[in-house]
Amino acid sequence: MSTRSIAIIGGGNLGTAIAEGLLKSGFATPNQITITRRNVDRLQSLKEVGVNVTDNNQQAIETSEVIIVALKPYNVKEVLEGLKNSFNAKKHIVISVVTGVYLKELSAIVDQGVPIFRAMPNTAIAIQESVTCLCSLHATNTQVNYVTELFNQLGISISIDEKLMDAATVLGACGIAYALRFIRAATQGGIEIGFDAKTANLIAAQTVKGAAELLLKGNRHPEEEIDKVTTPKGCTIVGLNEMEHRGFSSSLIRGISASYNKITN
Repeated sequence: MSTRSIAIIGGGNLGTAIAEGLLKSGFATPNQITITRRNVDRLQSLKEVGVNVTDNNQQAIETSEVIIVALKPYNVKEVLEGLKNSFNAKKHIVISVVTGVYLKELSAIVDQGVPIFRAMPNTAIAIQESVTCLCSLHATNTQVNYVTELFNQLGISISIDEKLMDAATVLGACGIAYALRFIRAATQGGIEIGFDAKTANLIAAQTVKGAAELLLKGNRHPEEEIDKVTTPKGCTIVGLNEMEHRGFSSSLIRGISASYNKITN
């Protein structure tokens, strides 16, 4: 369990999901977490379990040690600029989960040598199944270990160079949508061959979950597992080859590339 007090600046969907995940995992107790939002009524469920809920960002920062910034990209610089005097390098760790705001930009605002992290989770953080990519500035090994452990409560975390953060956004965050689109398409195929929609969706979703676990738990390459189910002249290889003829892998790769070009241009 964390012994540090945590403030989440921005109680929207992501900020709320982080708070809930930290509580469910036991990493933090309700009284260790403060979360802010203009309309605090939206945070009633967290307030009811003992989380400190407020619309006062300055107070939240000054009474906490770990500051998770979960604001919208369009207003993060303006909000932090008004709070810059509340940060203390000897006391605070700042973690930004805001897309597209770089460490040097955050450092220019917060300044004073405060350790700063960028974290890129995905929406599966709400069920503690996110992959979160991390990079940092001015952080000690102890602080890096702490932030890594924090996000490990919400799935898994990976340390990367900041230059890969845009790529992490595409592969990890946008990737949720790509995977869901595959499940949707598989469900539609299942309906076509005889299942009702609910059953087809359940089979498709659980199959994708199982495929992912084979790779994660076995530390294997996808082709190793594909080879196990592609018997000579079998139905699996016929289906895979037809998908490839129609551009399955190529379409996915091109989609990832298109998303990356969009986010970097």
